[in-house]
Amino acid sequence: MESVLYQIIKLRDELHQHNNYYYVLDKPIISDYEFDQKLKKLQDLEDLYPQYFDENSPTQRVGGQITKNFETITHQNRMYSLDNSYSKEDLLEWEKRNIRLLGTDKINYTCELKFDGASINLTYENNLLKKAVTRGDGFQGDNVTANVKTIKSIPLKLPNSQLSSFEIRGEIILPIDGFNKMNQDRVEAGEDPYMNPRNTASGSLKLQDSAEVAKRPLDCLLYQIIGNNLPFKTHFENLQFAKTLGFKIPDSIKVVNNLDEVLHFIDEWDQKRFELPYETDGVVVKINSVDYQEELGYTAKSPRWAIAYKYKTEQVLTKLLSVDYQVGRTGAITPVANLEPVELGGTIVKRASLHNSDQIEKLGLHINDEVYVEKGGEIIPKIVGVNELKRNNESQIVQYITHCPECHTKLKRTEGDAKHYCPNEYGCPPQITGRIIHFISRKAMNVDGLGAETVELLFKHKLIYDYADLYALKVEQLIPLERMAEKSAQNIIDGLVKSKEIPFEKVLFAIGIRFVGETVAKKLAKHFKSIDNILKASYEELITVDEIGGSIAQSIVDFSNNLINQHLISRLKSYGLQLEISIDESIKTSEKLKNLIFVVSGVFEKISREELKLLIEQNGGKVGSSISAKTNYVVAGDNMGPSKRSKAEDLKIPIISENVFYEMIEE
Repeated sequence: MESVLYQIIKLRDELHQHNNYYYVLDKPIISDYEFDQKLKKLQDLEDLYPQYFDENSPTQRVGGQITKNFETITHQNRMYSLDNSYSKEDLLEWEKRNIRLLGTDKINYTCELKFDGASINLTYENNLLKKAVTRGDGFQGDNVTANVKTIKSIPLKLPNSQLSSFEIRGEIILPIDGFNKMNQDRVEAGEDPYMNPRNTASGSLKLQDSAEVAKRPLDCLLYQIIGNNLPFKTHFENLQFAKTLGFKIPDSIKVVNNLDEVLHFIDEWDQKRFELPYETDGVVVKINSVDYQEELGYTAKSPRWAIAYKYKTEQVLTKLLSVDYQVGRTGAITPVANLEPVELGGTIVKRASLHNSDQIEKLGLHINDEVYVEKGGEIIPKIVGVNELKRNNESQIVQYITHCPECHTKLKRTEGDAKHYCPNEYGCPPQITGRIIHFISRKAMNVDGLGAETVELLFKHKLIYDYADLYALKVEQLIPLERMAEKSAQNIIDGLVKSKEIPFEKVLFAIGIRFVGETVAKKLAKHFKSIDNILKASYEELITVDEIGGSIAQSIVDFSNNLINQHLISRLKSYGLQLEISIDESIKTSEKLKNLIFVVSGVFEKISREELKLLIEQNGGKVGSSISAKTNYVVAGDNMGPSKRSKAEDLKIPIISENVFYEMIEE
């Protein structure tokens, strides 16, 4: 007689397999009734023998776990966003740039439909689903594992393979038929319908009760495997391999040999996409070779080896009612149009960006104009034109404001700048709170328990006037505030104490010097080592730093010369923030490669290409993106592009191996 454990394991394996047949391959081999009977039998056995509980059992897909606060998890591999293109010319420019960087024109591509849903990163360890994390800001996301386990097209357990631990990324979507059925049920129940499938799919992942998520017909289409020692050298082959493991990979993916074939794919799907059961808004084009992907790497925001072609956006006509003006943390003024509500791309649009005074003038806007609105990049609505034939003779032209709408200071606009600015940096409320909100944000000081609403509340109650004031707060000051319990107050104080461990480069970014973003902050921290050295640096010293131009240098000098800022920095020091590179970080760096420019090409044995680039930078060198007369060395691994090698030889640039490079930094 079979043991109970054997019966349980056998049923689990059968049900995993039938789930794959039904939800992934769309080829069920047993009836729904037979499936339900097997599932019930498994549930009964698990109830009788709880010692055999398995978090990845098919019975767990029905949900039931309650998650009140979703844990924030840092992505092991950052989730980048894609650059967008809207024309053939954009794609040609992208291809031309990659040919130059790779040194070859023999590039093939994959074309994939861009599905409109919620991005997810799935982690598998020893063939079991361990973690499902939302994209978040690309650096960190929310742990939604309990909810994702209810999606039947996502395998909980994989067949044994050589790739037992890896990450795979995809889009969680809500099929159109399922979305329409959900809305039909809501209307019949007297509830408001959901606006669109994308927002509903995204919102489903953050429901507290996973049993409610299980009721929704969510699906998941996978588009990228990430891991060391991937089984194949092309992106397409790795995805086909993922399909054999039970992942749902779209059949529409196609390998093409040149840009003409890419454009043919785009044209073909421009109409066919409306026949799909899912919403799609474009095509993602990727370089197929994994080696080439690694060689091209990433910009600060996007992979160089992929680009999204967006289909023409939907456009609607509505009325311009008025224009408001928002003040940002740097004092920049952004005009915003208030519109007669209109449906656009599945959402009700009431406001649209007008960018700056030049845009308003170019459009020749009048109040009560009939205006054309579309979604820029499918996200932020914008006004793109005016129907002047419908203009009333009495309608008034939109006059750009001359004074700040918040503090009434006269606005300034420097030559060559697109925006107007409020110069009242330390007295304008939105600038004050905006700087503090930036300071506590995830990419900066990442203060747990503290958000934009609480900052506004603290400022309103005159408890803070700048970000240094945060570190003087006490629990007893916070408790009397509305919606603030003792535990919440303590969490804020604890979060502020923990933020004192944040490294110098992030503190420098958090301080909010104009034009000093994340990348520039890293460069400055590495070069000057401390805030004191940065504040003492002259304009001439600053512009010698890699990637620091005149505008950034002048902005830093202006910040440094301001007595208010000097006092702020002094207070941050007194509260114990990291305002210099720690000893541990300093030990890792040297100046052995100072003033040398390296280009890295090929595949390496001992470390990844990104780790090699980091070693170059840690030892004072600079990594070049392409070979030029300024290049000092090319570090070559296997499969270096022949055109790149030829160019290096023509310019008589030394081509060194991985081992020779190690000798250079170990001398």
